[in-house]
Amino acid sequence: MPQAVFNKPFTQQEPIPADAIDEAVKVLQSGRLHRYNTLPGEFGETAEWEREYAAYQGSKFCLATASGGTAMQIALRASGVQAGDQVLTNAFTLAPVPGAISAVGAEPVFVEANDNLTIDLDDLAAKLASTGAKTLMLSHMRGHIAPMEKLCALLEQHGAQMIEDCAHTMGAKWNGTKSGNFGLAACFSTQTYKHINSGEGGLLTSDDPDLMAKASILSGSYMLYEKHLARPDMDAHAEARLDMPNCSSRMDNLRAAILRPQLKLLDQNIERWNHRYQVMEQSLQTIPGLTIPVRPQQEFYVGSSFQFLVPNWDDDACRQFLAACLERGVELKWFGDANPVGFTSRFDSWRYAQNQSLDQTILVLKRIMDMRIPLSFSVEDCQQIGQIIADEFSKKQSDMNTSS
Repeated sequence: MPQAVFNKPFTQQEPIPADAIDEAVKVLQSGRLHRYNTLPGEFGETAEWEREYAAYQGSKFCLATASGGTAMQIALRASGVQAGDQVLTNAFTLAPVPGAISAVGAEPVFVEANDNLTIDLDDLAAKLASTGAKTLMLSHMRGHIAPMEKLCALLEQHGAQMIEDCAHTMGAKWNGTKSGNFGLAACFSTQTYKHINSGEGGLLTSDDPDLMAKASILSGSYMLYEKHLARPDMDAHAEARLDMPNCSSRMDNLRAAILRPQLKLLDQNIERWNHRYQVMEQSLQTIPGLTIPVRPQQEFYVGSSFQFLVPNWDDDACRQFLAACLERGVELKWFGDANPVGFTSRFDSWRYAQNQSLDQTILVLKRIMDMRIPLSFSVEDCQQIGQIIADEFSKKQSDMNTSS
């Protein structure tokens, strides 16, 4: 009997909503795509977008940037991080996070990951003590949120600040507090594979007026920051405008116009993602040997991707499992490969960072299988994907047991 094969691409997002297309067309027809190219008394799409996102996030201030990576770079520099400083971050993350740290001349110091795919608090405590680092760039990698009360208490104990990378947790919460509202500042992404889609784009939010004034100048506001609607008072910019360089990392009006209508759909789409995630979870949670990271009761997550851990298979077995799933149309990513592939790479392949021995994280990464859950997939699609993964996992586990 032929095996079922899934036949939809894992990179296909839903179409941009019609009202967002209409707003984008209006910007194109105006010819005024640059955020500061506005008429007298007009603020423009980007300024309105910042105000709307600040309200959604519950932050005093918001700045729209060209990408999530530039938002992180601006946040680090505006927070006082200088060349040569050590900045702690998760060992399980994506390359733009240590890339942002390196881009401001600082040194990434990686903190171990655990089986729930969050930062290991014991190793964080040890590295806060041993390095004296005063900044943590916390990556809520793949939407998994660490115990935030314990983490914040550790940082306070060591006098360290936190910037949150919320590229995968836009709309998520911990104990009722939105992801991004625990530290000094938060960075978000609107790249195509994130929760709202402008191709590329980023956001920086904070309640700190000094940081946000500096961030505005860094983003490339020139002396036009008065045209921002989610900014600090004008007086906050008095020194920043002379001290901060212009890094030309602005968002434009076209992308802002595309994003504004999508924000209205975000909470509804989170429900749709979580329904699909839970279907995947139900399909795989009873498979012997397959481990799904625990989602604590305090965590309100956004299930736009799905991860599970295989047993301690060797590299060849992991690659064979990936190939078997792909042959049936299911595209999984594996974080254990020492060779960077696509968007996926390991901390020990980032040779611009200091070489570190992180045995615990290596063991975790070698077990992580990862997949996107685009909203172009139906609930029935997710059921089929779960069944294919379960079938191929059981086959591989049986092979491994036989060979041993």
